[in-house]
Amino acid sequence: MLSNYHAGEIAVQRRAGVEELAQRTGRGIRSTIPPVAQEFLRSQPMVIVGTVDGDRRVWASLLTGEPGFMQAVDEQTLRIDSRIVPGDPLHANLKKGAPVGLLAIEPARRRRMRLNGEVQMLKEGALYVRARQVYANCPKYIQAREWQADAITPLQATEVWRGTQLTAEQQDRIKSADTFFIASAHQQAGADASHRGGPPGFVRVAGSNKLMWGDYPGNGMFQTLGNIAVNPSAGLLFIDWERGSTLQLTGRARIVWDRELFAGFAGAERAVEFAVDEVIEIRGATRLRWRFLEYSPFNPPR
Repeated sequence: MLSNYHAGEIAVQRRAGVEELAQRTGRGIRSTIPPVAQEFLRSQPMVIVGTVDGDRRVWASLLTGEPGFMQAVDEQTLRIDSRIVPGDPLHANLKKGAPVGLLAIEPARRRRMRLNGEVQMLKEGALYVRARQVYANCPKYIQAREWQADAITPLQATEVWRGTQLTAEQQDRIKSADTFFIASAHQQAGADASHRGGPPGFVRVAGSNKLMWGDYPGNGMFQTLGNIAVNPSAGLLFIDWERGSTLQLTGRARIVWDRELFAGFAGAERAVEFAVDEVIEIRGATRLRWRFLEYSPFNPPR
């Protein structure tokens, strides 16, 4: 039987002891965008985009717009009309044939879906993505937030800060975060974008260039960790939900299997360690604002 997974994903599934679960959930992966997914995409004001730059570094970016800015042209093609923020590596990474991993997420209803494929073309300011993998994800660890249509702020000039280490302010922001997004990539399977959530403090900061977080039970597919197992390059994205700024990190991730090294993460089955190579902070990255509703009932204890 043909598998929807590459060797890295299968290796992690096997080590985690979830091969049977992964095979079941993997049956939901499609190569086309079904009508229910088309409607979901059309109703969302945000999407996370995972891409790879010219140095093979992976980045996670944010695109936003009024609902309808994402439209399925046909069952395999998605059109995205959105302003790419100056300073975001996404500008240079979106070339014809380039791998793209999309995560559309609706925090208020804890719904999310992934669409992985490649850039088909860039035309008249719109991005066209050809789908290769389309599938939904479970609602675990998503903090409920709703975007506020009456709180769309006037478009402001962006401020871009770049560095190779996290400032003290950026470290504090990560320590207080309850959500981030992670992009990864595989040479053949392409790029991917995923979600991570937990109570504030679920990401540990060890100085200006080292992070760690626990990895908890999910759907058993392990696309992110499977990619990391064979390609450590990864990108993280932290969103300031109230002010509309973004913090993008690119670096190298490592799966930590030794329980003694992640004993402080209650309930974690393994952990991920991340070494920062570059940081980009963009103020004024999006006009949208979100209101916090409640934490996920699946969150691990603090």
